[in-house]
Amino acid sequence: VIMICMSFTTLLIIWTAADRISQGAMAIGQMMAFMQYTAQVMASFVNLTMIFTMFPRAVVSARRIREILDAKPVIVDPENAVSFNPEKRGEIVFDQVSFRYPHANEDVLHEISFTAKAGTVTAFIGSTGSGKSTLINLIPRLYDVTRGSILIDGVDIRQVTQQALRSKIGFVPQKGMLLSGTIHDNLIFGARDADETIIEKAVNTAQAANFIKEKEGQSSFRLSQNATNLSGGQKQRLSIARALVKQADIYIFDDSFSALDFKTDAALRKALHKEVSESTLLIVGQRVATIMHADQIIVLEQGRIAGIGKHHDLLKTCPVYYEIASSQ
Repeated sequence: VIMICMSFTTLLIIWTAADRISQGAMAIGQMMAFMQYTAQVMASFVNLTMIFTMFPRAVVSARRIREILDAKPVIVDPENAVSFNPEKRGEIVFDQVSFRYPHANEDVLHEISFTAKAGTVTAFIGSTGSGKSTLINLIPRLYDVTRGSILIDGVDIRQVTQQALRSKIGFVPQKGMLLSGTIHDNLIFGARDADETIIEKAVNTAQAANFIKEKEGQSSFRLSQNATNLSGGQKQRLSIARALVKQADIYIFDDSFSALDFKTDAALRKALHKEVSESTLLIVGQRVATIMHADQIIVLEQGRIAGIGKHHDLLKTCPVYYEIASSQ
């Protein structure tokens, strides 16, 4: 309607001015000035109509922002936090742990119990949706258990601060997230004051030294957003190196070797066993070759433990594990 009014107004000005111009009582420039002024006035009405379309959107957006700002964190620090025993390093105990997501009708983990002793490697394997990633996400308190408890060095993780808990953990998620910036910036993300010797050792352990040396500027090479200028395997190796720089008591690798070829995978696991032998390693894997040399393998099936043991024992006693191994 506004645009139609603008068009008819322009026509009216031309119709009125045409006779005056022909009589010499008005110049063409004056008519053009009238048209310009009228267009500016009408443009204001166009902007006014835009408000009516933008205002409802703004109200909905503001409501959504307010919901986020008013949301209260579910994971909170205890009022009377306790401290970890500095003499202990990384023993993890799951005691009858069950978990369900908020507003879900049933548990996704059922009465999980096991012990991962300090200095050992514990691996998790199972079909898609069996609860592997959910289980290890409970350790850094990305979620809180529904029933049961998780103990680290004899202390319930809900009794310590999140900072104290997560300072003990080097976590490599399923999809390693690298930030824009240099390779060096990403490596020291979890330990800003890390020594260059520690960084070099972590890079070598993660089998990332070769491809870093090939990059222009080496560790000063700039990564794009989400590291799109690196391959999937290079991203995973950098994510692993970043966790190792932290020199944590506990390392969690959530299917972090999936993009690596078998040769690199084997070399990386061998280096891990050698360099972080005093730390507790938790490895989630899809490939039996990745986890077969672990001190204990925990087989999950529909949120329950289907078997615990070493590779050769599980082949004989656990049908689920045998099926996975034989398929590979």
